Amino acid sequence: MAMRYRVLQKTYKQMVECTSPYIHGLGLFCRRDIEAGEMVIEYAGTVIRSVLTDKREKMYDARGIGCYMFRIDADDVVDATMSGNEARFINHSCEPNCYSKVITVDGQKKIMIFALRRSATHQLHYNYFTNKARLAHMYLTSRVTSNVTSIIM
Repeated sequence: MAMRYRVLQKTYKQMVECTSPYIHGLGLFCRRDIEAGEMVIEYAGTVIRSVLTDKREKMYDARGIGCYMFRIDADDVVDATMSGNEARFINHSCEPNCYSKVITVDGQKKIMIFALRRSATHQLHYNYFTNKARLAHMYLTSRVTSNVTSIIM
């Protein structure tokens, strides 16, 4: 896995590009065919302690800045808001074509995005809501109309 990670750091820009989808904002798209199980991109940024996330989120809100954070584990979070890469623009879908997985490289935890199925020049999506508590919150606040049980991982 570590070798795949090192190769990806040099080649991911040949695989993906950030551009504006037809809906709004930015999204991450395949530049070439991506196979199921293929490592696509690292969700990169500054690793911060979990206790700092609320403070940073309030600061970003006060400045009118979008907040891009991804939890590694109970203790650490990747904050990609000011120092992230293109992975922060992967949008949510209840029918994702990617998934996230934490791997360890040289003793450091990394959040990696992998292809769930083969994708060819499509926008990349993953499910932001991977546990039941988040799923319930999402369902109650946004009234998801798709099959909610299909996104429980």
